[in-house]
Amino acid sequence: MKKRPVILCGGSGTRLWSDKKKHQAKQFINFGNWTLLGRTLERVKKSFFDTPIISTNLQYLKEVKKNLKKHNIKKYKIILEPLKKNTGPAVLSAALIKDIPYQQPLLYLSADHMLENEKIFFKKIKNNEKYLSDKNIFIFGIKPTYPSSEYGYFISKRNKNINHVTKFIEKPGKLKAKIIIRKKGYWNSGIFFSRKISIINNFKKYQLITYRNCFNSVIKSKYKNNVYYLNKRAFNKSTSNSFDNSVLEKSRYINAINLNIPWSDLGSWKEICKMYEKNKKKYIKKKNVFFRPWGRYTNLFNGNGFLIKELFVKPKGILSLQKHFHRSEHWFVTQGTPKITLNKKTFIKKTNETIFIPLGAIHRIENPNKKPVKIIEAQLGSILKETDIVRYKDIYGRVN
Repeated sequence: MKKRPVILCGGSGTRLWSDKKKHQAKQFINFGNWTLLGRTLERVKKSFFDTPIISTNLQYLKEVKKNLKKHNIKKYKIILEPLKKNTGPAVLSAALIKDIPYQQPLLYLSADHMLENEKIFFKKIKNNEKYLSDKNIFIFGIKPTYPSSEYGYFISKRNKNINHVTKFIEKPGKLKAKIIIRKKGYWNSGIFFSRKISIINNFKKYQLITYRNCFNSVIKSKYKNNVYYLNKRAFNKSTSNSFDNSVLEKSRYINAINLNIPWSDLGSWKEICKMYEKNKKKYIKKKNVFFRPWGRYTNLFNGNGFLIKELFVKPKGILSLQKHFHRSEHWFVTQGTPKITLNKKTFIKKTNETIFIPLGAIHRIENPNKKPVKIIEAQLGSILKETDIVRYKDIYGRVN
């Protein structure tokens, strides 16, 4: 039996944007002629996958269909949630539609994750499918590359051929994250693998009210042009809760598939800057390189409401003391140890560290060292041009 991909595509991605009213949902952001949803759709076009199911809402329906068309996916099912109730009801409602046989394996994927080395990912799915039961759920763990406080973790214990999850830890501080990593903890990727019947059985056992209301919302839904419009009145009665809290942290039958592959949810501008740093050769064009007395900058990508640059500050180079009226900035240091001025504070940053420059803050970058400094800069705002610079001090005589 083919595996059925279920893509959760209702997230708003507001963490990235200071102006919540003008934010773009992360899965639809154009990062350079590609979107995270688009890459997820390409991932599920493999021959061993059944027709994909996309769980989203009316606000995103047009964008979802646009991506489906662009990636030439003609057979699909869309489930429209009438209200945002977190991932618990979304996961269950997708499993309840009549198109899915009770024993069919379901692979739940987030629409907004980066996932590399897919051959390893698919091989792990194939190797663990035989262990699926009417009770268990497999979650995918990612081996941490650093002690992040932005991700949840879990710890598992090997039992015969299966890793059994013994503990979940939700977004710990960095010190605790280091301890978890030493205990061989993994990032919780939010990807999981289960039979339809197992999803239903777990909700019946741990979230009976949500099960009944989601069941009614699916039974009473309207179906038109491959879209299920869930019944709003019934769906609204379900409990708003994450799938982790609803089921995973309660069940004794949660197993882990641990992966050591590059992965990110691109949930912060630090992660986005790291992604552009890793792939910058694809974006660099000679016409977008601009030389300045302190070094040079390269425009890597000009997106909708954001601009990604690489700054190259030569030894002893000093940018002007400046501020901006229309943009904030996120800096990710990729080489060297720059000296940073931010309002009345001065401090040193190291490679792999970040700095946030709020709109209107007075700031400066200096390179007091003998080696160049490199920084990936993400600008966010309504005007992302060199004209939006007010200079207070400049050793090269460029004061406004």
